[in-house]
Amino acid sequence: MTGDDRMFGPKVDGWRTPPRPDGVTLSGRFAHLEPLTPEKHAAMLYRAYDGADAVWDYLPVGPFASAATFHRWMRDATAGDDPVFFAIQNLETGGWEGFCALLNIAPATGSIEVGFITFAPALQKTRAASEAMFLLMQWAFKAGYRRYEWKCNALNLASRRAAQRLGFSYEGVFRQHMVVKGRNRDTAWFAAIDREWPALKEAFQAWLAPSNFDPSGQQRERLGDLTALVRSASDPALRR
Repeated sequence: MTGDDRMFGPKVDGWRTPPRPDGVTLSGRFAHLEPLTPEKHAAMLYRAYDGADAVWDYLPVGPFASAATFHRWMRDATAGDDPVFFAIQNLETGGWEGFCALLNIAPATGSIEVGFITFAPALQKTRAASEAMFLLMQWAFKAGYRRYEWKCNALNLASRRAAQRLGFSYEGVFRQHMVVKGRNRDTAWFAAIDREWPALKEAFQAWLAPSNFDPSGQQRERLGDLTALVRSASDPALRR
């Protein structure tokens, strides 16, 4: 290799290994997140998902035949240290209406992923759902992570739309990435990085501001329009 071919990335000055998200509790105006525990949350969440089997379509588990099987799965899932699961309370209703996780936690490289996003119908398309995602992203970048990932089944267009709306940039599709529930899964990859966070934070704060909603709770500006100014790449599958 000649001298002209040798290229290096920019130096990362002042970066330190961030902490793990163990025991983290987060609260905002519309959402509260705390560590998921089967004793406190399983029964309430099972009721919230009752009759909504579609929420499990693209997840590696579920739907669950009974509250007992859901409780057992949650007990086993929360026993490890990656993923780290969070229960989500909608502060506008007071109900526990979803859960999600931080996973593929790699403090040594400054990368972390949000996933296992399982919103009951009552939580879907609410301010609480969006704020929950904002609170986790804010924690990750404030803690010192450099890269915040979102991955989903490439056929899950709703998840791909959500990633774009939340400000994640599209990075491509990993073909035949895994087998889930006996079916092939191609995985669409998205990420936000630390240098994008200040502008993304402003977009979220502008969207969540009380002035952005009319008396009936309807938004005046869409979050996706605000984050579009920050995203470095859009998902071509959503332009069709």
